[in-house]
Amino acid sequence: MWALITLVLGVSLSGVVAPGPFFAVTLAKSYKSPWAGTLMALGHAVIEIPLILLIYFGFSHFFQIIAVQAVLSLAGGAMVVWMGVGMFLDRAKVVHEGKDLPYTAFVAGIVMSTVNPFFLLWWATAGSLLVLKFLEYGIGGLLVLIAAHWICDLAWLSFVSVFINRTHHFFGKKFQEWLFIATSLFLLVFGLRFIITGIQAVIR
Repeated sequence: MWALITLVLGVSLSGVVAPGPFFAVTLAKSYKSPWAGTLMALGHAVIEIPLILLIYFGFSHFFQIIAVQAVLSLAGGAMVVWMGVGMFLDRAKVVHEGKDLPYTAFVAGIVMSTVNPFFLLWWATAGSLLVLKFLEYGIGGLLVLIAAHWICDLAWLSFVSVFINRTHHFFGKKFQEWLFIATSLFLLVFGLRFIITGIQAVIR
């Protein structure tokens, strides 16, 4: 069991620290609250835990259906692009006027987990292999898997959120605004990538 827990921690940490749209939104939300990362992790868990349970009970093949992947990629890509455009337009209000983005960190955690087709596909493929390794330990093993994986999400996102919230005041407004521009462009690139993946799935 301990070897499997170590494996889960290693795989989870390598995934959670990788830059992506979820991380980008966490950065933006951390400007207003050091709890943003914690709330993002909680929102993420709302989607991830049921997904792990579905895979545990044999529904992983559903997410490998090409039509499902296409729909998830197109819809998810459109949502990420929308959030990227919104972040770009709201950057001045956040940096100069002290306002927040028009959605909570908890909601953002749910949305960014739902609309990321690569996250869903990862759990349906590589993630399902982790689930299978815990099958022999029953429900208790599954709970250990969920807890070990989510603790990695919670620890990393909470650290990032507190760090950004405590240090962004040391940088000038212009730098902060450019950071928001870079973050919004990052979301746009990922959103367009999702859309392109969905289109490719449709025309195959």
